[in-house]
Amino acid sequence: MNRRDFLHAIGASTAVITLSPGVAFAVGADYGKLLVLVELKGGNDGLNTVVPYANGEYYNLRPRLAVARDQVLQLDADTGLHPSLQALMPLWEARELAVIQGVGYPGANLSHFRSIEIWDTASKSNEYLKDGWLTRAFAGTPTPRTYAADGVVVGGAEMGPFAGRGARAITLSNTEQFLRQAKLAAPAGQSRNAALAHILRVENDIARAAVDLNADYAFRTEFPRSAFGNAIRTASQVVASKAGVAAVKVSLNGFDTHGNQQTVHARLLRDFGEGITALKSALVELGRWDSTLVVTYAEFGRRPRENQSGGTDHGTSSALFALGGAVRGGLYGLPPQLKLLDGNGNLPFAVDFRDLYATVLERWWGVPSAPVLNARFTPVDLLRS
Repeated sequence: MNRRDFLHAIGASTAVITLSPGVAFAVGADYGKLLVLVELKGGNDGLNTVVPYANGEYYNLRPRLAVARDQVLQLDADTGLHPSLQALMPLWEARELAVIQGVGYPGANLSHFRSIEIWDTASKSNEYLKDGWLTRAFAGTPTPRTYAADGVVVGGAEMGPFAGRGARAITLSNTEQFLRQAKLAAPAGQSRNAALAHILRVENDIARAAVDLNADYAFRTEFPRSAFGNAIRTASQVVASKAGVAAVKVSLNGFDTHGNQQTVHARLLRDFGEGITALKSALVELGRWDSTLVVTYAEFGRRPRENQSGGTDHGTSSALFALGGAVRGGLYGLPPQLKLLDGNGNLPFAVDFRDLYATVLERWWGVPSAPVLNARFTPVDLLRS
């Protein structure tokens, strides 16, 4: 296989964006701490994920979809988890699971494409930015040059928070396939042509990163036999490689539950819970659980009132999770204000999603957040000192 064929073969699933020459690793950033982002694509229903089971209005708004009180996994006297999240309860009991309620942003956009763009770029609702928030972070405070990549996107070709210029990011749908393809690439030569020289450097970065990510670690952990389980397995192999990666993003698709939500959502949450449990087990094996922060996100939540198709429509604020050995478990934010819906029947938000990004940047990595987020946001105090 020649270079052109190799790049064409992996172009849909692999990309590397190189840093500008001469950028030095900024002192003080602790990229030895790993960030794992879990995107719940489609807009997860926060109300049926983190259930306000003591609030009668919840049952008034959802006479068919509400989770029965006797099925809720109680977190306290007012709030519980969907029964399909049973796998997360040991994390809650170990105080390693933070539940952040009411996460959103001002002027919420209910378009899938625009809203996820807002989350990925950490922009205002009326602001259009090209670079992802992690791209800006790594451009301003680079990871060590010895790292195979700044970030790895598992299970898709969308760069998300790594989009734009300034981050070395790889999209990786299948570890073994990626490594096999990389081994077929001939070493790149040199060229006096500037454009060709750049292409050759990018190609070298791809091949080198592929080799570095070849862990082939024999985990004792049993990974779920699901698409999400496979993504978690691949992400775990990336971490096992010890090649150096600051952030990994995985996705679980299918949360756009306009109809038949009860069955679909239960399956998705079960896949999520079992996958996260396997991820913890793998990270414990690798000695990385205490140095890993797992954060979930979605482009929006769902509307509080159920629709006529047995589902829910696009909403605003939702509930997110943060997990890890360094997480101070508990409830954060505010419970859903079901009697304070806006004119469209949507919830007000209590925590700006950029507060969570500030938490990652400042409290987890020690990176100044205001230059990345273009404003000052208040970190959520969910990490142990």
